[in-house]
Amino acid sequence: MYGNCNGMGPGGMTTIDPITLEVMWNRLIAVVNEQATALMRTSFTTIVRESGDLSAGVFDTHGNMIAQAVTGTPGHINAMATCIHYFLDVYPAETLVPGDVLITNDPQKTSGHLHDFTVITPIFQGDQLVAFFGNTCHVLDIGGRGLTTDARSVYEEGLFVPITKLYDAGVENAELVKLIAANVRTPEPVLGDIHAQVAGNEVGGRRLLEFMEEFALESIDPLGAEIIERSERAMREAISKLPDGFYTKFDYSDGYEEPVRMEVSIEKRGDELWVDWAGSSPESKYGINVVLNYTHAYTTYALKCALAPEVPNNEGSFRPVHVAAPEGCILNAQHPAPVGSRSIIGHFLPGVIFGALADALPGQVMADGAANIWINQFTGEIDDSNRAYTSGSGASRTWTYVWFSAGGTGARPTKDGIGATAFPSGISGVPAEVIEQLSPIVMHRREFRQDSGGAGKFRGGVGQTMEVSVRGERSYTLAPLFDRTRYAAEGYSGGQAGAYGRITTSTGEELASKGEREFTPNMRVTLDLPGGGGFYDPHERDPENVAADVADGLVSVEAARDDYGVVLDPATLRVDLEATRQARSASANEA
Repeated sequence: MYGNCNGMGPGGMTTIDPITLEVMWNRLIAVVNEQATALMRTSFTTIVRESGDLSAGVFDTHGNMIAQAVTGTPGHINAMATCIHYFLDVYPAETLVPGDVLITNDPQKTSGHLHDFTVITPIFQGDQLVAFFGNTCHVLDIGGRGLTTDARSVYEEGLFVPITKLYDAGVENAELVKLIAANVRTPEPVLGDIHAQVAGNEVGGRRLLEFMEEFALESIDPLGAEIIERSERAMREAISKLPDGFYTKFDYSDGYEEPVRMEVSIEKRGDELWVDWAGSSPESKYGINVVLNYTHAYTTYALKCALAPEVPNNEGSFRPVHVAAPEGCILNAQHPAPVGSRSIIGHFLPGVIFGALADALPGQVMADGAANIWINQFTGEIDDSNRAYTSGSGASRTWTYVWFSAGGTGARPTKDGIGATAFPSGISGVPAEVIEQLSPIVMHRREFRQDSGGAGKFRGGVGQTMEVSVRGERSYTLAPLFDRTRYAAEGYSGGQAGAYGRITTSTGEELASKGEREFTPNMRVTLDLPGGGGFYDPHERDPENVAADVADGLVSVEAARDDYGVVLDPATLRVDLEATRQARSASANEA
């Protein structure tokens, strides 16, 4: 039944019949999903287990990504999709043997900062190389300054591991493991997650070999070629529907020392796109710079979301898209520029691309959202009450904990935005109970942030408010990696902007969105995350939907009246239809 899948037809195309191909494709997706599941279930940190800050995928013997797991972030998966070629430059395929495992956290060659380790495992059927499995994970700590924006060079940001072998023919590189352990604040969870990455690839490899045996495959390269070719054709077909021409847009983020401009020009010719970020700000002195690999990742992701979301994400879907940014600009930072917090800027790129394409793709792109996730890294010194939050031998006297939080997404042309949900990263939030169990952090309050979603016929997603402190009698530091405190998420087609983000303390001080700060014991920090922009005129929103938002605490009675022109009975919160009609009529006359 399956013998024809090894044959090659005219033009190099495989001769797999459509039904068999669909069965094989679904089995391949099941394989990479099991790879990712094994990684998440053996992980030592909530960064991977709870937030899903990882990627996992399978590659052919030439290093082309065939399929990815359904979990993971675009910054990881799309960057990892282009990275195996770097590994093969150092370790050519013919030099690899069973039991080899490769590793690096080189920002320029993988996902853009030192906190992300990429682990690549060649898979052998007997002595024959048949595939590669790869994954990328964000580790809890990598030494240096920690996960901050404050470094002035990548050398300050932590331990740099060039492409090397973690396992050589099944033997662990003990010297590398010892070096990593000596350079990080939390060696147990860091090494635990690295070994979870190895385990995930091993599980994926075993399942692939079972799949190949079941389907009598001597190689997956013909199957991969068919999948990649079909994906490329579908992506080119989707691009062809966009009118030829140039599409441009610019936007700003808070930046660090000054605002950062991100400017895109998209040229569409036939079935290909050329995306150029020329006009964007130059490199920053601080760690908010983005490497080209990460820029490419979020650019290709955004274009696929807008043009062909149903097309599989693999080597084929990338081929018609060409991404460029001038060397030395903030979106193509050159070594040794600091890049530790590259996600702050990188997460804005899909919104800029959507803005460029909005007029050409009416009804297909969402309004601006909160963009970057708010990454909270708390660090402190151990006292007796905090010893439960350390690991290893106890030689270190420092604890650190990182978690991710999200503001609201932009409204869509047919639906409201989603509250406290990460886009474009796809990272999940961590429950307060988990944070408090694994760290001395106390979550005093966590709730949706009222009136933070931009008003519109379709409302922007709301942000969230968190009020936190740290147990113990020692001071602690917070390294905020935040944005949208000065540039709000833009509404589309008459929708209003989302609310700005804000960081305040229990002493009444309002803090900058970047830069490590030290706090005294028992001081509380309140984080008000930004909301997404709305879509269309707020006065077109169904009054009953506004009343429901008020009942849910997402919109205040005052905002219902002032922004939406909806008047509610203060006692029952029911819509006063006549007063609402008059309010909206008066507003229309003023306009």
